Formats: sequence, C-alpha cells, structure tokens
Amino acid sequence: MNYDIMRVIKPLILLLLFLNSFPVFSQEKVEKVFTFKIDKDIDPAMNRRVKMALDEAKQAEADLIIIEMDTYGGIVTDADEIRTALLESEIPVYVFINKDAASAGALISIACDSIYMAPGASIGAATVVNGTDGAAAPDKYQSYMRSMMRSTAEAKGRDPKIAEAMVDEKIEIEGVTEAGSVITFSVSEAIKFGFCDGEFDSIESILEAKGFEEAEVLAYQEGMIENIISFFLSPAISGVLILIIIGGIYFELQTPGVGFPLLAAIIATLLYFIPYYLNGLAENWEIIVFGAGIILLALELFVIPGFGIFGVLGIVCILAGLVLGMLPNQDFNFDFVPASQLFAALLTVILAALASVGLVFWLTPKVNQWGAFRAVTLATTQNRSEGYTSSFYSDDLLGKTGKVHSRLRPSGKIEIDGEIYDAYSRGEFLDQGEEIVVISTEGTSLKVKKWEG
Repeated sequence: MNYDIMRVIKPLILLLLFLNSFPVFSQEKVEKVFTFKIDKDIDPAMNRRVKMALDEAKQAEADLIIIEMDTYGGIVTDADEIRTALLESEIPVYVFINKDAASAGALISIACDSIYMAPGASIGAATVVNGTDGAAAPDKYQSYMRSMMRSTAEAKGRDPKIAEAMVDEKIEIEGVTEAGSVITFSVSEAIKFGFCDGEFDSIESILEAKGFEEAEVLAYQEGMIENIISFFLSPAISGVLILIIIGGIYFELQTPGVGFPLLAAIIATLLYFIPYYLNGLAENWEIIVFGAGIILLALELFVIPGFGIFGVLGIVCILAGLVLGMLPNQDFNFDFVPASQLFAALLTVILAALASVGLVFWLTPKVNQWGAFRAVTLATTQNRSEGYTSSFYSDDLLGKTGKVHSRLRPSGKIEIDGEIYDAYSRGEFLDQGEEIVVISTEGTSLKVKKWEG
C-alpha cells in the first residue's frame, strides 16, 4: 500500500522540483511599475539620481521598482548610500543587469530583492581600486567592502561567502572559485549559485514572464531643474563661469564701486557652486576655501602693501576651491577620484583662469568705449586745457623729486623739500623712503611715479 502511494507522490514531487527550477513568478498584484537606469559611474550625481527616483516611485505609489543596470562601479561611499536606500525601500526592487554590474554595481545589485540578467551580462569583481592607476586600495577599504557585501547578501538570502569572494581573491570556495581571483559570474553561473533569478533580454520580457504585462510602466525622467543642473555641470560651462568669476573680481578691484563686475562675479559663483553642491560634489569647506581666497586677495590689494604671501595664498585658495568643488573627493582623500576626472577639473580651471587673464588685457583698453559703461562711469578725461581744473597745488611742483613718507598703496604721503603732500601712484606700490617724481598736480593729490634717477 505504502509502495503504491509512493509511486503516485514521487512524480508529483519531481514535477514540483522541475517547476521550481524556473524563476519564481509569484502572482502578487502589480499595477504600477517604476523603472530607472544606473548606467554611469557610481558617484554623487548618480547617488542623487537614485534617491530622487526612489522618492518619485514612492510618490507615484508604484508596486514595483526595476533598475536597469550597466556600470563598472564607482565611489564606495555613494554605493553604500544607494545600497542602504534599496535595503530600506518599502517597495520591492528588482534589478535587470543589461550588461555589467561590476564592483559597486555588484553591491547595489545584491541589495535588490531579485536579480535578472541579460544574455552575456556579468556580475562581480567588487575589489576596491584607487582612482589613479586602478591598483587595489589598502586593506581597510577592502575590509569595509567585504563587510558590506557579506551583510547585504545575508539580508537578501544570498550566500554571504560568495559575495565576500567577489571582493577578496584570497577566499577559496570549493566548486565555486579558487584562491587567486575574485568572483565574476556569467549569467548561468549567477543562476546556479543564487545570484540571478532568471535570464531575460529586456525589462518587458521580465514583466511578461511575471504576469505583469498589463501593469502601467513609469520611467524616471529628469525634470527641468535637473537638466539645468546638468547643463551647468558641463566642463565647458564651468570654464565660462570661472572666466566670469575671475574677470569680474579683477574689474571690480580695478574700478571699485561700479558694481556690474562684482554682480557678474557673484552670479557666476552661485551658478558654479550650486549645481556641484546639490550633486554632493562641492562641500561647505570647499566653498569656504574659495571665499577665504577672495578675502585674502582683497587684504593684499587694499590693506597690505606689495604683492606677497596674502596675494599668493588668495589666488591658490580661489583656484583650489574651484577645482575641489568639481571633484567627489572625501576631504583631501583623492584615492577614489578617477585620474581623468581630476585632470579634467584641473585643466578646466587652469584654462579658464588663463583665458580670463587674456580677456582682461584685451578688454581693459576697450571698456571705456562701451555705452553701458559710460552711463555709470566717467569715461572721458576732463583736461585743464578745456577749462576743467581742480588743482590744489602749484605747477612748480611738476617734475619735483622727493621720497615716500608713508607707503603708497597706491595712495599715501610723500615728502618734497621738507613738506608733506598727499599723493598717489599710477597703481604701483611704493615703500617708505623710495624716491619719486611728480608727474601731475591736478586734483587734491599729487600724482607720482618711481624716480629712476
């Protein structure tokens, strides 16, 4: 009797096992599916995109989120924040690996509830590397990554030892990997070892196989604000803004009180830093470094004579703030900043600075010819021969030599024949005791230059 029962039950068990070998296609009710892509390096910008997409999916009351993945990885800290957001998501999250889920991409994929892969796709190779030469990062970073991979796999019911072996080449798992190489699974291998729930050629085929083909599919679209931010993140636009910043500061320092150059510099500064700040690239201290550079340069020009340490530090701080604001560095740690990105930032700032210097020399003689500039400044010379005069001094002082009584920066006091007079130079800084010659007596101060003997 028992034998007859077993003859009936055994085929049923085999049938159930056969059906179970296919991906688990539950019949939960899914009416709205939200999709977005992770198709670039994992960095602050991608971190921001993922968080905004998850928020939008929640607002849309989606029943399911599907991520289309194709990335070689990126910054570990941003990958960790994305992983955490996916683990805490109240909406089920699937990932469709369209081609590659390497390094940080593998960590993010393992954090999803289900993993599906396209033919020819791969997942793994999560060793942490630095951004300069691609060499393995120090062990403290590898340990951090191993821990995240292990805990994430445990949270999603996947083998934590295999996940850890995607980072550490020293780990050997019988039948899976040998010591000396990190794990990178093909589609069939990922299915075999529980890191893929099925092979499909598109998100549509996944939905069809799951019985969700009637569901409304919503794709994440970056809004106008995001497009504007992306526009200003362009290296070319950043270069133009840097040009305006430096040029505006120079013209304002040369013609204080006009206002237009300063206003242009302030607007350009805001347009430069705000997009990088919103994307998590520019940090508060980097903006403070830039501001400190402006203050140091102003002190050098208006308070401290000559051009010394404050001026040099001011220029260095301004350029450093502009460069650092473009990079995803952690404080002064550039281990995970790609060399190409660092080079692009330096090149953008240096070229823009050089272009602004050239533009200043080209525009300075022409600026008085502009109608807009004439409306707010005295662009003409009121010559004495035309009846204009405001001379407080005798013409006998013209050509007289003397010495600097108090530093000219560029205004101060001079001494001629034992008498003290107010004076100013042609823009040069003259120290106390230097010999000078009077070249103009017009106005309330004598105009002088350095006497060359």
